[in-house]
Formats: sequence, C-alpha cells, structure tokens
Amino acid sequence: MHVLYPAVLSALLFSIGVYGVLARRNAILVLMSVELMLNAVNLNLVAFDVWLADKLGSGQILTLFVIVIAAAEVGLGLAIVLQVFRNRATISVDSLTELAEDKQ
Repeated sequence: MHVLYPAVLSALLFSIGVYGVLARRNAILVLMSVELMLNAVNLNLVAFDVWLADKLGSGQILTLFVIVIAAAEVGLGLAIVLQVFRNRATISVDSLTELAEDKQ
C-alpha cells in the first residue's frame, strides 16, 4: 500500500477542518471542523502504522485514544454550546464577548 494516498487525503481533510475553524461563526460548525481535523489525524496514524508494519499496532491503539478523547470533547463542547444558547439565545462565536478583556 502506498502511504501517499492516505497522507494526501488526510492533509485535505485537515485543511478543510482548519478552514472550518477559522471561517465559521457557528459554534456547532466549529466543533464539527475540529472533529474533522481529529479524524484526519486518525487516518494518518492508521496509515503509517500499516505502512511501517508495526507488530504492536501502536498507531491503531493511539487512534482509539484519540477517538475516546474526541467523544469526550464533543460531549463537553455540546454541553457548553447548549448552556450558552440558553443564556444568550445565539450560538454565534463572534457575539460571545463577555469573557473578553477590555481594550484600553
């Protein structure tokens, strides 16, 4: 198996995720973009684990840890978004400036 194909696909997915984080103003779409970036990392971990013929499968084990952390991040992120929506009636990231420092 050539490692180039999964690496290019992973780079494309990661780039789309970075664009989504930087360009979107909706908190749900930002969380989805972060998940897309984590999935690109998972694809790289598995592809290089197979390419290097690792007997222990350490890349795949690390991928499982990343999936667990991503699930926890989604749960916590959605809880924060729901709480913000209850308090502010919006999930736009730009309108949430209460915790920002005052500019002098």
